[in-house]
Amino acid sequence: MTLHRIDLVVVLLFFACMIIIGILSYFKSRNAEDYFVAGGRLPWWLAGISHHVSGHSGAVFVAYAAVAYTHGFTMYMWWAFPVATVIVGSAKIFPVYWVRLRRHLRIQSPLEYLRIRYNLATQQIIAWSGALLKVFDVGAKWAAIGILLNVVAGIPMTQGILVSGIVTLVYVTFGGLWGVIITDLIQFIVQVLGSVVMFLLVMNRLGGPASITGIWKQLPPDHSRLFNDPYTAGFVLVISFLYFLSYNGGSWSLATRYISSPSEKEASKAARLSGVLYYIWPLLLFFPMWAAPLLVPGLDNPSTAYGRLMLEILPQGMIGLVTASLFAATMGMTSSDVNTVAAVITRDILPVVSRRRAADKNPLRTARIATFCFTLATILVALNYERFGGVLGLIVNWFGALIGPTALPLLFGLLPVFRFCGPAAAISSIVAGIVTFAITKNIHFSSLALEIGLPTMVAASVYVAAGMFTKSVPPKVAHLISVLKQPEAK
Repeated sequence: MTLHRIDLVVVLLFFACMIIIGILSYFKSRNAEDYFVAGGRLPWWLAGISHHVSGHSGAVFVAYAAVAYTHGFTMYMWWAFPVATVIVGSAKIFPVYWVRLRRHLRIQSPLEYLRIRYNLATQQIIAWSGALLKVFDVGAKWAAIGILLNVVAGIPMTQGILVSGIVTLVYVTFGGLWGVIITDLIQFIVQVLGSVVMFLLVMNRLGGPASITGIWKQLPPDHSRLFNDPYTAGFVLVISFLYFLSYNGGSWSLATRYISSPSEKEASKAARLSGVLYYIWPLLLFFPMWAAPLLVPGLDNPSTAYGRLMLEILPQGMIGLVTASLFAATMGMTSSDVNTVAAVITRDILPVVSRRRAADKNPLRTARIATFCFTLATILVALNYERFGGVLGLIVNWFGALIGPTALPLLFGLLPVFRFCGPAAAISSIVAGIVTFAITKNIHFSSLALEIGLPTMVAASVYVAAGMFTKSVPPKVAHLISVLKQPEAK
């Protein structure tokens, strides 16, 4: 299949809008602080929407759609519900700490404070490993959206990757965080419109509003269970801890939304908005995926369920809108990653590598160059994904495994209760997590919870245990902890 002319116009208008916003946002960035953290002036509702959009990609329409197709309602219970719960539950903790770090230390990157909290070595280990793996992680997301668009709209993979990647490169490089945030808003609107269209058309095809509950009587009984093996209650508990680390700042781009907030109250409101959206929006999004076995039964490859459903349900013109929403889902997450990783490169890595960059007289220009180069590298990885073969998949799996071990010292370092956990605890926990993953990678586990969570559980145990052997807290760390305890003046 190829896109009809009307659908193509809709997609082209979406891309044109992204580019125009990026160019206009160019003038909102007068310095590096504007470019990376919006000058600390990001309204709570924009920060909340951006946090939400940046927390998922086109994988929702591929991998998550496959689970919804084969296992039913449990998809909501092990992704959207725990994500929403950890965000809302932490709304007055980590968002507040990130704002206080920007206010007192003027940070623009989530990793800047690690040099004080631990030492330079810890900061550089986390910065280098995270930035390098993000090249492959973001490249894999471009490749994934290319594959999906090829199935849905007949768009050649190379074209899909180049168009989405280059458009993102333009608006992120020009606009910085303001460009990302405003395009996130547009992408959120497009995603919601696309999801509403799919929801209404599927509901109408199945007989109207009564189908919302009626489909469960027609689907296999285990599709209506809250926990459907291997996605057990234990698995949900383990992955909830990973979400706790990731969505509160372990995924650097999500920490940036809080860092960019003007006040602690605004950051907390942004978190609550993002969490509420995770509670509600996926119910709308997943309904067509849950109903897909009734409309496109017997798929050999469940990951194509959403694409096949689009072809089955959508009329001409609407396919373009939903196709744009697929682009939006991936571009929202990748652009956020690009902007934040560029901040880490500019603020944490380059000043250590080059003395000249430590005294950079034009940090805004350096920021744009870092953004351009990093985005270009991710596009090149995506275009050559076949050459990587299993290696690309391996790198992506490594990135997933590293989220826990590398996020632990980043997040736990903010909590006063872990003030005795110093550089030794941080580095040893990261190493322990990586080694555990490497050892167990080819071991078959009967429990998916254990397979997914073991590296992070080992890392957490080592981090806490290592801190028990420390009897004193360095003055700089004690001062940092005291700063984090200070509420802002009202």
